[in-house]
Order: sequence, then C-alpha cells, then structure tokens
Amino acid sequence: MNADGAGRTAGFGALFSAVMLPMFMAAIDQTLLAAATPRIAGDLGGLSDTSWIAVGYLLATTIVAPIYGRMGDRYGRRNVLLVALGVFAAGSLACALSASMFGLIAARVLQGAGGGGLMVLSQALIGELVAPSERPRYQGYFAAVFTVSSVGGPVIGGFVVNHGDWRWLFWANLPLALLAAWRVASLPRPEPSAMRDAPYDPAGVVLFAACAVSALLWLSLVGHRFPLFSPTSAALAGTALLAGGLLAFQQRRHPSPFLPLDVLRIRGVGWVCLSIVGFAGTMFALVFLLPIYLQVAQNASAAGAGIQLLPLTIGMVVGSTLNARFSARTQRSGVLPPWGLGTASFALLTLAVWPPSTLSIGIAAAMCGVGFGTVMPSAQIATQMLAGRERLGAAAALLSLTRSTGAALGTAAFGGLAFALLNVQGSGAEGAGVRLEGLSAERVTQAFHLVFGALAVYAAAGAFAASRAPTMDLVQRTRAERPDVKAPVSDAGS
Repeated sequence: MNADGAGRTAGFGALFSAVMLPMFMAAIDQTLLAAATPRIAGDLGGLSDTSWIAVGYLLATTIVAPIYGRMGDRYGRRNVLLVALGVFAAGSLACALSASMFGLIAARVLQGAGGGGLMVLSQALIGELVAPSERPRYQGYFAAVFTVSSVGGPVIGGFVVNHGDWRWLFWANLPLALLAAWRVASLPRPEPSAMRDAPYDPAGVVLFAACAVSALLWLSLVGHRFPLFSPTSAALAGTALLAGGLLAFQQRRHPSPFLPLDVLRIRGVGWVCLSIVGFAGTMFALVFLLPIYLQVAQNASAAGAGIQLLPLTIGMVVGSTLNARFSARTQRSGVLPPWGLGTASFALLTLAVWPPSTLSIGIAAAMCGVGFGTVMPSAQIATQMLAGRERLGAAAALLSLTRSTGAALGTAAFGGLAFALLNVQGSGAEGAGVRLEGLSAERVTQAFHLVFGALAVYAAAGAFAASRAPTMDLVQRTRAERPDVKAPVSDAGS
C-alpha cells in the first residue's frame, strides 16, 4: 500500500472508532424499549400510548436531522456531534427519572433531539473521508452496526427487563456518552466554513414540526382515541395539510432552506428517499409490534420475545454483508434493494396468512432481515455520490430525515392500526387504560395478521420505489470525484 493509501486508511480507522459508538447509541435507542413496552405499560399505565415511546424519539430525530446537517456544514461536524452527545445524555437522564408515561414520552423526545444528530453527523463524516470505490466495504460495516443495534435493541431490552428494571436501559447511556465524547473530541478541529454566514430558517423548522407532529398524532390516535369523523380528527388533519402546504411554499423561496431540497431535486434522489421510507416504516413497525404480538398471542416472556427477534438481526447482517460484497465485486451499487424489499414483502405476507408458530415466525423474520439489510448501504452511497462532496452534510441529513420519517410513519400508522383493530375505541379514558391482561390471544392474532398484511403491501411499494432508483457506477464516480485515485484502496491488513 502506498503512503497516501495508508494515510487514508489510518484516517478512516480513527474516524471509525470515534463515530461507531455514537451511531450505535442512536440506533439502539430507536428500538431498545420494544420488548420492554408491556412492562413499562404495567408500571406507568397506558398501553395504547406506548407507540409514542418510539414515535416521540423518531419524531424528534426527524425534525432535527436537517438542522444538524446544516449546522455540521456550518460549524464543523466534530463540534456539532459533541453538542448532540450532550443533548442525548440529558434526554437519557430524564428518561431514567420519569415517573409517568407522559414524562417518559417527553424525555424520549429530548433524547431523540440528540440522537438525530449522532446518526446524521456520523454518516457525513464517513462520506467526507472515504472514496466512492471504497465506500461499499465501509458502509457495509456501518450498516451492520446500525442494523444489529436497531434490531438487537429489543433483545437487550428484553434481557434487562427480565432480570432488572427498565430504567437501567437509560442509565447505561450516560457512561457510553462520556466515552463517545472523549473519542469524538480526539478528532481534528474543523476549519472555518464558507457556509457559516448563510441565513437561518426558523420559520421552516416551525412549519415542518407542526406538519410532522399533527400528521403523526392523527395517524397514531385516530380510531382508538377519537373517531375518524370528529372535530379532533379534522383539526389535526387540517393542521398537517395547512402546515405542509405553507412549508412547501416557504421552502422554495428561502435562500438557505431548512429542508435539503437542493439535494432532493437531483434526479434519482427522490426514488432513493421513497425506498428508504418504505424500508424504515416496515422495519420499525415490525420491530415495535412483533414483541407485543409474541408476548400476548404466543405467551412469550420479554426476554423470549427479544430472542425471537434474533433471526431478523442475523438476517440484516447477512443482507448488508452480501450487498457490500456484491457492490465491491461488481463496482455497482443499488442493484439488490428492489429484490430485498420484495423478499421482505413476501415474508410479511406469509406472516399474515400462515398459522403462527415459532419456526414460521423465525423464518419470516430472517427473510425480512436479509431484505432490509440490502437497502441502507446502497442508499447512503447513492445520496453521497449524487450530492457531491460539497453537500455531504445536506445529503446525510436528507437520508436521516427520510429514514426517521419512514420509521415514525410506520410505527405510528401501523401501531395505531393494531390498537384500532384491537377495538380500543371511543373515549380517551378507555384507550389510556387498556392493559395486556385484557387482551385475548385469539383477538391479538387476528388483528396482527391484518397488520402484517398491510405491512406487506407497504414493503411492496418500497420495492417498487427501489426499482426506480438509479444504480451507481462506483469506478466512474471515483474517477470523477477523486482523479488521483487509481484503484480502490485495500484494507490495512492487506
């Protein structure tokens, strides 16, 4: 290996050690409480509100992702990542001290306001250092970290809840945040950016938050907290539509818009984003709902439900590894995601129609995992390459925004559908008081089969979007982006 290649490899090694832990923390806290949800509902009450433990976190990450992307481009991704770690740690402390369901949801929103920055800035730092021809290998590593932590969250959460208190899931974040801050602080200080004096867009932030919160409240609560045709339903839907229309009008006219529309306008990026919305909505809805289904309909323990998600975790690692090796060998990225999401759609359809058993659920979960694992690495490479090096922060923010939007949308919509099918309707008091002991296994099985069928259709739509997304020629892009690079740089040990 030549000196230049060795320097780049060493630089990436330092970056990997600095951003892997923040990415792990942000990803695992998206799903950590899935298997712990019934225990939390038993302690704090309000099973029908528990989807907001996940949705609140995901909603916050959705709103702050573009902010962190722009701030990272302005003030340096290292500096802004340290701020995000501080916010995440404060939210974790608030979660550990929560005494009510409302307090826990509010604390999760604060935690998500930090977690969104951990994910965006980690991705941007990777794209800044690594050449396109090298990215499939390294994006595969980071995709494995993301998928294992996202889907492994319920496994860890179920184990902790089975042997202790769910609050320890949040106390553990504090020393991890300190360790991560120490590693991030060791990165070189950034140079002043030319974007430092670009105008801010507070109106865009407010309009986007109003639109997202109203839409997700409506999706998650309609049918079991208030009827579809009611003043509350009309007010939330109207607010979402009005705020969304005003946001679209305002963003087109702002010189430095809150949303990274400049990247979204690039040909092919829209289809990539739609495929991510399909992937994230399906995966997070499955990770949130499957433990509840297993514990109520299959009489599994919290730890047992988490362990039964292991096929999904292993499948995602296999899928991301296969995708990385295929892309590295063929030097083309984006070929496998349509097939992956199609496989996940078929597996969800079998869950909807096949009689439930431990074996059938495990096989379907593994198939979903393999399919899910092909999506994110290809999407990261495509957005970074299409946006160019000068817009890496905006590209990472857009990718995180679409993933968080899909995750929040899927969790809220399909969680709301599940609770509506469980006949938790009418007044808010009834919805707030429902508990696990009031639900029969047969009733839960019938409701969840319908939800899995709806998820299969949603995943199929994501597969269609992925089939329209562009495939990337990695060799050609490397030569265009970095003419000095003759060939892919090998690993340090090669």
